[in-house]
Amino acid sequence: MDVIPAIDLLDGKCVRLYQGDYNQSQVFHDDPVAVARQWVEDGATRLHLVDLDGAKAGRPVNLDAIRAIVQAVDIPVEVGGGLRDRSSVADLLATGVRWAILGTVAVEQPELVTELCTQFPEQIIVGIDARNGKVATKGWLETSEVLATDLGDRMAKLGAAAIIYTDIHRDGTLQGPNLEALREIASVVDIPVIASGGVSSMTDLLSLLALEPQGVTGAIVGRAIYTGDVSLKEAVRAVGQGRWQDIPPDFGSSAIA
Repeated sequence: MDVIPAIDLLDGKCVRLYQGDYNQSQVFHDDPVAVARQWVEDGATRLHLVDLDGAKAGRPVNLDAIRAIVQAVDIPVEVGGGLRDRSSVADLLATGVRWAILGTVAVEQPELVTELCTQFPEQIIVGIDARNGKVATKGWLETSEVLATDLGDRMAKLGAAAIIYTDIHRDGTLQGPNLEALREIASVVDIPVIASGGVSSMTDLLSLLALEPQGVTGAIVGRAIYTGDVSLKEAVRAVGQGRWQDIPPDFGSSAIA
């Protein structure tokens, strides 16, 4: 399965939040491009970027940093944060980003998800960020009454390429992923599920690898690789190179045009 390093952008810097709390952020590096290059050197086959400023503002904010990262690496990049209208998604994909991750609009504007999945086939991922099984929106600042499993089922049927499932209570805590919740959402969708939040060790990654036959095809790792609790090089060797590495670099170019 894929081991996907996370780069969270806040004020143009690479940070990590604790349980999605903007008031509990830790700066790990002032140069996100240097971080991206390091993860590629360590064997990453895919990068996960989050525009934290964009998630709060409701529109992309760190496009310059995102564009610089895409131009600096030769692996596919997925990006989320503040993508709440068609033009924002189109502008993001035009930078060379492979996948756009939708969050809030999946709850509030499912018809827009349908439109974007049609216009940009296989390039739209839905991020489901859950707090106690219910979907959080607007940069995790609000919690809806929508169940994560219900939203996952709906988005799969609308044409999403994959689901990224984040347990907010685990994110940035190094407490391990919520395996039960991942099993539950993987059981109701027929598209890949990517785990996010809480990975703290190789043991956690191997536990996630055991869910691969159920549809959990990747794991996003953040704080643990910044603190050294997980070696990205060792993780890639142990868990696998990932199934996206052979996608041609011009994938999706016709849709962007």
